[in-house]
Amino acid sequence: MERRLTAILAADVVGYSRLMGADEAGTLERLKSLRKELVQPRITARRGRIVKLMGDGLLAEFPSVVEAVRCAVEIQQAMPEREAGQPEDERITLRIGVNLGDIIGEGSDIYGDGVNLAARLEGLASPGGICISSTVHDQVRGKLTLNFADLGERQVKNFDQPVRVYRVVLDTGTEGSEAGDGPLASPGALELPDKPSIAVLPFSNMSGDPEQDYFADGITEDIITALSRVRWLFVIARNSTFSYKGTSPDVRQVSRDLGVLYVLEGSVRKGGNRIRITTQLIEATTGRHVWADRYDRDLGDVFALQDELTETLIAAIEPELSTAERERAIRKPPETLDAWSWFQRGLWHHYRFTKEDNAEAQVHFRKAIALDPTFSRALAALAHALYWDTLFGFTETPQETLAEAAQLARKAISLDDKEPFAHFAMGRVHTLKGELDATIAELEQAIELNPSFAHAYYGLGFALILAGRPEDAIPQIDRAIRLNPHDPSIWTFMGGRSLALMLLERHEDALEWAAQSARQANAGWLSHALLATALGHLGRVEEASRAVRDLLELKPDFTISFIARTLPFKNPVHLELFMEGLRKAGLPD
Repeated sequence: MERRLTAILAADVVGYSRLMGADEAGTLERLKSLRKELVQPRITARRGRIVKLMGDGLLAEFPSVVEAVRCAVEIQQAMPEREAGQPEDERITLRIGVNLGDIIGEGSDIYGDGVNLAARLEGLASPGGICISSTVHDQVRGKLTLNFADLGERQVKNFDQPVRVYRVVLDTGTEGSEAGDGPLASPGALELPDKPSIAVLPFSNMSGDPEQDYFADGITEDIITALSRVRWLFVIARNSTFSYKGTSPDVRQVSRDLGVLYVLEGSVRKGGNRIRITTQLIEATTGRHVWADRYDRDLGDVFALQDELTETLIAAIEPELSTAERERAIRKPPETLDAWSWFQRGLWHHYRFTKEDNAEAQVHFRKAIALDPTFSRALAALAHALYWDTLFGFTETPQETLAEAAQLARKAISLDDKEPFAHFAMGRVHTLKGELDATIAELEQAIELNPSFAHAYYGLGFALILAGRPEDAIPQIDRAIRLNPHDPSIWTFMGGRSLALMLLERHEDALEWAAQSARQANAGWLSHALLATALGHLGRVEEASRAVRDLLELKPDFTISFIARTLPFKNPVHLELFMEGLRKAGLPD
């Protein structure tokens, strides 16, 4: 065995199973021709070698990372012309990932994390697209006349630490063209909404103390929350803007990625009992600075500062709307800064979407509530964490856990009935209890209080699915995706859309969205259950079996009856459709 540093290119065919199902012999022949006439010559010309072929995929290595990226770009740019003569639904489309890493060579084969990461990057690429690691980006930046979109840090399977991912910006006309391709999978330029739109990037921690990251994140979060309650503003959700944390992105690229007119940047420096916040508002499509300011305050004034900053922002964004609707439901701040800090730490864990982090989040939320029992958002966040425990099977006592969640959500609303997250948490609890009319009412109230609340739109869509109204659910889920295209839990949005399409018996479309959901880095077992269901309904038994294996790897105790116990479908025909697909995929009752 030999260790060496090398550039690795991984590629596969998008929708290969669908193509094989339509024309097995023809697809195999075209794939062989593609490799022989296009892929192999490009790799050889760039001094690379094909390590191995794997069904519809391939693995190649290059001594130069610049040559590896050039090769990937040349292949993707040549594909549209090559496939132009084929009907649109029969065209072969590739995804490519490129990584630079340490590998182990044994004979002609290569192994190691460097190889594994290239494969994960390929899975994150959109149809017709290329994703690269930060190590590749650092090496090729300035050496190639290419633009790159920073997709932020992504948690990928079998890697403990998040990986920063970049998309190579191509002008092929095919990137992200596959049916059902969502904003996360194809983060190209999004159209501007028909009202003022803003993204608040994570404020930089200038204190030199990593512990203060929580404080900087909390300031950012509260500004987003306050702005989201302004009805005439379109505000990108927190989880999407936090994908840029730790970077210095070009605001023009942020505008294209998120579809916003304005970007707010800032920094926080905390020392002793004093805090300094600097902010600048940029018209992102042009790079023009609209407004900038600096605030020096005592920490005791931090909540008044947030309100002052929000009001100044609103006036700066659209001064001509000075007479427009200004009523805002301002969050009641906790009585102590310590309670707020514990709450922010809890959110950090909550947004990581794992069983262990969700448990840790609950510890922090309970500390915040102990310090300030009137802190409505902390109570609501704890209720939502308990809801997740129930939905995803993280608890051995689901009924007791859900009952505690309901109690906490009711208390949060009683303390502040203008808190959108409190109504959201209550609505989600009602969902699992099967009280779908109450669910819809609470989530509509959350959206009324915060028109940019992406997760509330998704929750409403999911409730409409369970209530037997899948066609009404799709626009709500689409709204959630548009407001929060980079959310770490976008796999749930995609999965919800797949479920709605499956209940409408649009199984091919349901499969496309389920496959996208399952490809996301931190996709949960539900994505693979939906994928297995769609494949089962389409009679693709072998692929369905693989989806079942992935499902049982993530949730070994999964059974079909778990779906019946957990998801309260109002229409028994819809429940049977879900269960029938799982049976056809090979899961026993």
